[in-house]
Amino acid sequence: MTSLITSTPSLDITIATRESRLALWQAEHVQSLLVRAGHRVQLLGMTTRGDQILDRTLSKVGGKGLFVKELEVALEEGRADIAVHSLKDVPMALPEGFDLACVMEREDPRDAWVSPGCAGVADLPAQAVVGTSSLRRVVLLRQRLAELGRSDVRIEPLRGNLDTRLRKLDAGEYHAIVLAAAGLKRLGMEQRIRAVFEPDAMLPAAGQGALGIEIRAGRDDLRAALAPLVHTPSWLRVASERAVSRAMGGSCSVPLAAHATWDSAGHILALCAAWGEPDGPPTLIRAQAEAAVRTLADAEALGERVAQQLQDQGARLHAG
Repeated sequence: MTSLITSTPSLDITIATRESRLALWQAEHVQSLLVRAGHRVQLLGMTTRGDQILDRTLSKVGGKGLFVKELEVALEEGRADIAVHSLKDVPMALPEGFDLACVMEREDPRDAWVSPGCAGVADLPAQAVVGTSSLRRVVLLRQRLAELGRSDVRIEPLRGNLDTRLRKLDAGEYHAIVLAAAGLKRLGMEQRIRAVFEPDAMLPAAGQGALGIEIRAGRDDLRAALAPLVHTPSWLRVASERAVSRAMGGSCSVPLAAHATWDSAGHILALCAAWGEPDGPPTLIRAQAEAAVRTLADAEALGERVAQQLQDQGARLHAG
């Protein structure tokens, strides 16, 4: 459990947040923890370009930064003090002048299969349509479908917030969709999960299920206030995962998965990664390694080692 014992001075803190139901849940969760620690906290709701552009995939319109840019502008202008993000939506390199000050205890990092009529991939009817907005999920689903000999199944783009995606499924636009389990669980919608993909079947995205809190560099007062919310094992895990993605070019245009597990007894971090071509053969390049890890630098070094393994096997860096 995250400790909330703090001896830092009480602060007035404004949280910049997207206005989707899930983003507001995340911001309100952080707000409640900070209020319990004695701070005065309000929310500044904002709509980002990523929320507005729903007719194209993120990889074609600017990537993950579309979800965080407006929030960073609010920090830069002093209208907000911190921004709460789903880490899988945060670019792998923050702009100069911004810091990731906190990673909280991670929720379930796995992907969820959501379908009204199909228990799993193997149960899809002929000519079925599966929805996902993620190139990572596309390459992993293509491999599974190829293993099943299912060339008839179409994987179609699916954009919008969580509620929008579920409405499209319920309207019959898709036979099934793949979502992050964490979002469904946080909103009390776990009953919509038909099945959860274990990591060996669908390796999660770097940072999936983890919340990160961004601040302006130099705000040591905020860093101290956020310190009780830090969950070090989660931060080490996502630091290694994000280091893989950063070394591979670090954007949603990279069809990359990275997932780390933590053995607290030996401080051992085990990291797996996979890379595939979204339009090429449905085969994946995989890499894994483990190391004793005690610092974020150690975790990032492990991620860079795994990224080099991927490259040595032929995985291509994203140049954009």
